[in-house]
Amino acid sequence: MTQPVPRFSVPTALALGSAALGAAFATGLFLGRRHPPWRSRPEKRLLPPEDSPLWQYLLSRSMREHPALRNLRLLTLEQPQGDSMMTCEQAQLLANLARLIKAKKALDLGTFTGYSALALALALPPAGRVVTCEVDAGPPELGRPLWRQAEEEHKIDLRLKPALETLEELLAAGEASTFDIAVVDADKENCAAYYERCLQLLRPGGVLAILRVLWRGEVLRPQQRDTAAQCVRNLNERILRDARVHISLLPLGDGLTLAFKI
Repeated sequence: MTQPVPRFSVPTALALGSAALGAAFATGLFLGRRHPPWRSRPEKRLLPPEDSPLWQYLLSRSMREHPALRNLRLLTLEQPQGDSMMTCEQAQLLANLARLIKAKKALDLGTFTGYSALALALALPPAGRVVTCEVDAGPPELGRPLWRQAEEEHKIDLRLKPALETLEELLAAGEASTFDIAVVDADKENCAAYYERCLQLLRPGGVLAILRVLWRGEVLRPQQRDTAAQCVRNLNERILRDARVHISLLPLGDGLTLAFKI
């Protein structure tokens, strides 16, 4: 029998969420500064493998996934490079962060089938907006029926052009400091530029999530992989020194950096 989900008042939920985020932030900051994960050292897993019975048990007890979102995740995993999308636990964490800060506007760089865009849209209020960027028109059309099934399609503003062009257009339109949360999971060569533009577009207190910061680019040719990996390492070092943000490095998926804009 399904166990009822506990219901909390908004102040209680905010207090619990703040405490959890504080613990995650402190742990991530300590681990990130003391043992930066992208530097050369023997690799140690901080979470069980995805096929571990323990990990599957944890997911079965902690995930609250909308049916359309789950269907989109399973559909995406069937596509070439489908396993490069964000994991379900990353999506839930980011959606919970969006709810916690009462987000109304979100950026999503790297749409693919729209799994991350839908996860964010479900967390936003009815008048919320997710600007999501993709250069390939094909994958988002696979996800669109499920955006519609979840009744969230109207919130998702798909921009089919290079993400940097969209970010520049948003800045030119006077939308600086108006977004609440930004998720970056696009090409690694431009990750530093994405970081700077997203910081400009985020409001103080906004959240910037950069996925796959432990990414090794196995699907690329060696030269491309080395270039992209160096870009990620440079960005990680840059964020650690950036006084404009507080950071937390979390071992979810292939690494997740959360930068909280001061």
